[in-house]
Amino acid sequence: MRAIAITPQKGNPHLVDRPAPAAPGANQVLLRILAVGICGTDREEATGDYAQPPAGANELVIGHEMLGQVEAVGTAVRRVGAGDRAVFTVRRGCGRCGPCAMNRSDMCQTGLYRERGIRGLDGYQTERVLDDEQYVVRVPPELGLAGVLTEPTSVAEKAIDEAVRLQIARQPFAGATPDWLYGRRCLVAGLGPIGLLAALILRLRGAQVYGLDIVPEDSARPQWLRAIGGSYINGKQSPSDALRDLTAGGAELIVEAAGIATLSFELVDALAPGGAYVLTGLPGGDRPLQLSGSALIRRLVLGNHAMVGSVNAARGHFQMAVDDLHAAQLRWPGHLEKLITHRHAPDDFAAVFTQHPPDEIKAVILWE
Repeated sequence: MRAIAITPQKGNPHLVDRPAPAAPGANQVLLRILAVGICGTDREEATGDYAQPPAGANELVIGHEMLGQVEAVGTAVRRVGAGDRAVFTVRRGCGRCGPCAMNRSDMCQTGLYRERGIRGLDGYQTERVLDDEQYVVRVPPELGLAGVLTEPTSVAEKAIDEAVRLQIARQPFAGATPDWLYGRRCLVAGLGPIGLLAALILRLRGAQVYGLDIVPEDSARPQWLRAIGGSYINGKQSPSDALRDLTAGGAELIVEAAGIATLSFELVDALAPGGAYVLTGLPGGDRPLQLSGSALIRRLVLGNHAMVGSVNAARGHFQMAVDDLHAAQLRWPGHLEKLITHRHAPDDFAAVFTQHPPDEIKAVILWE
C-alpha cells in the first residue's frame, strides 16, 4: 500500500510502498484512512527537522492528524464497529511512569514516549492503519471531512481544560461556578488551526473571545473567527501593551498558539488580575530573547497570574474534541469545513510541504 515517508535529518518526502496491515487481533482496530491533515510539525519534518524513525528503520511514515473508517475489528473490541468513522490518538506511553500507566502519555514523566508520525512510530499518511482499541475514538458521520480536525482540536481542549482546572483550584469563587468560562474575556494569540479551534471551544462555552494575529482584517482567518462571534485584533495595529484596553480590563484567560517567544512574554501584560495563561506554541529557531525579567516576574507575582505549558492530548481530550466539533456543526452548520481550505491527492504531496499559500488555514491529503 502507498504511504508518504521522510528520511529524518534529510526530509525529502516521498511515496513508498508498505505492506498492508495484518488482520486485527482481539483488541485491535483496522482503519482505512480517509484524510490526513498537514500542520507545522509535518512541514518541519519534511525539511529534515524533528522526526525520529521507528527502531531499526531509516524512514518514517509521517502524519498524525487523521480521519478513517473502520474496516475490521477484533473480537474483543466494543468502542467501534465496522463502518464507523474514527480517529486514533497520537502518543504512546513509555511503560515506565505513572501517567503513562493511566493512559495519560500526554503527561509522560520520562520523556521516553513515542508518537505516531513524529517519534519512533510510523504515522497515518498511508492507506490503512492498525492499532489498539484503547487509542480509538469514534467520530459521528455528520462531521464529514471536519472529523480530520479532531487531533488539533484535542490539543486546544487539553490546554483550555488545564487552565480552567487551575482557576477552579485557586480562585475562591470558581469552584461554585461550573461554567467558569461563561462571559469571561479570553484572548487567543495566533489564529492558525489550533488557535481558531481554541476560539471555537471558548465560544461554545459562552466566553468573549478576542483573536490576535497579524493577517489582514478581511482575510480568511479573521472572517472565520467573526462568524462564530469572536473579535479580531490586528497585532500590526495593536501593540501588546494596548491589549488590556482592547479586551476591556484584561484577558482572564490567554491561549497562546502563535509560537513566537517574544510575543509570548509580552502578552503577560494583557492578563487581568488572577488570570491564567496557557502556552501551546513551540517557537522555532534559537535566537536569543531579550526581556525585562524583573518586570515580568513582578507582573506574575503581583497579578496572581498562573502560566502553564500544554502539549499533546489524552484520549479523553480527543473525545471532548469530537463532542465539541459535533456541537459546533449543529450551531454553525457548514462552518467547520471552511477551516479546510486546501485539499490534495496523495500524488500531490510535494506541493503540500513546499507551498503554504497565504489563504491556507488547514491543508489535508485525501486518501479516499
